[in-house]
Amino acid sequence: MASKLLQAMQPAMKKTTQILKTRPKLSLGDLILAVSSYTKNTKETVAAVADLLGSGQVRVENNGRFRRARVCQ
Repeated sequence: MASKLLQAMQPAMKKTTQILKTRPKLSLGDLILAVSSYTKNTKETVAAVADLLGSGQVRVENNGRFRRARVCQ
């Protein structure tokens, strides 16, 4: 029953396209400054930046090519 309802609604639904805006490119220094404004000390800052880079939430770019960030301990 639910699939028939969905099929009946298909033609009535609008097809929209989503325009993605480009994000500003920031330097590594900008990232460190932003993170340090929320942390208590430098150890927390280093740990947070390392986590962001290691998890892939932040990517490093060099001359237009994304580089793999390896965090060494």
